[in-house]
Amino acid sequence: MPTLNRKIDAPVLDADPFDETHLADPYPLHELLREAGPVVFLERYQVWAMARHDEVHASLTDHGTFCSSRGAGLSDFHKEKPWRPPSLLLEADPPDHTVVRTAMGKVISPRTVRGFRDTFRAVAEDLADELVARGGFDAVTDLAERYPLKVFPDAVGLPSEGRENLLPYGALAFNAFGPRNTLLEDALAKAAPVQEWIWASCQRDALAPDGLGARIWEAADNGEITHEQAPMLVRSLLSAGVDTTVYGIANTVQALAANPDQWARLREKPSLARFAFDEALRYESPVQTFFRTTTRDVEVSGVRIPEGEKVLLFLGAANRDPRKWGPDADRMDITRRAAGHVAFGMGIHQCVGQPIARLEAELVLTALAERAGHLEPTADPVPKLNNTLKGWSSAPVSVRAT
Repeated sequence: MPTLNRKIDAPVLDADPFDETHLADPYPLHELLREAGPVVFLERYQVWAMARHDEVHASLTDHGTFCSSRGAGLSDFHKEKPWRPPSLLLEADPPDHTVVRTAMGKVISPRTVRGFRDTFRAVAEDLADELVARGGFDAVTDLAERYPLKVFPDAVGLPSEGRENLLPYGALAFNAFGPRNTLLEDALAKAAPVQEWIWASCQRDALAPDGLGARIWEAADNGEITHEQAPMLVRSLLSAGVDTTVYGIANTVQALAANPDQWARLREKPSLARFAFDEALRYESPVQTFFRTTTRDVEVSGVRIPEGEKVLLFLGAANRDPRKWGPDADRMDITRRAAGHVAFGMGIHQCVGQPIARLEAELVLTALAERAGHLEPTADPVPKLNNTLKGWSSAPVSVRAT
């Protein structure tokens, strides 16, 4: 699509970040984008893009200029009807966003998350015992999918029947942030029964009385949110707490297996588990991209972006920007100070489920590190293509007990 009748004072690139080659291995494209300039224009989609850490971080924290209410994907909600009612958290701005975010902050309070620790740890240790005894397992299907899909739905209070719908729903939700390509079409084709189960499971009568979902409905009873908002916030919790955690844990285990020196460090000191997870989020970010829309004309690093323009923020590229992380940005180092990465977003739209994701990852990595003296890949990991997420459909490893 030509950039006719538009003044573009940034490098113009024909690269397609949603091409399957780039989705499988985005890092060469990330380097191209970062080196082209602080802001570039992607001609194929007629959108602006940022891939350097400083610009991405600044945009994420300036919700007044780079809004989410017009969609966190390529689609502009002022011009197109969204495929589902927009998320009250991810696709909203203040003051509406502030009300629901405050309510969710009370639901997922530090005290609540601490209350999950003993239960989550027991499940993690039992699973680690089983996998180490096997001598080998798939880091995706045997660990990263099984563990979160057990402990998190239990914490929410979801019905036990139908939980297999959570991952297809997440695949649809994250593919929908990109263009209407084959990945999105395939996800939409499988969507009807999945969406029906998700929506039914978000209703009060489907949820256990002591779970996070029930607490959201209690917030509605207390007048903190409306009863119409309650099921939508339960739905948001499912989006925020499943797929990114699954991808994050799988990416971490695969990266540790592929970097034996880093696994040795974690084995020697399992208390580094939460730092290993943070570094893996930086090194192999589950969420690679999000869009924003400008609310006014704005100048970013000398480039003028007009009002009403879509801006693609490359979180994964920012997390490997050598300007921020130094010349070894492409190397995994679990002793690195990874604070400042944008894998969970930044600012008011930072992932609401991240405290639970961090707890899950810390406990399952600790359990594995305490039991396995050896961890290495037995085959190359197989990419799992998604318009927004970066991860694996399979990552087989061998393991040996301490």
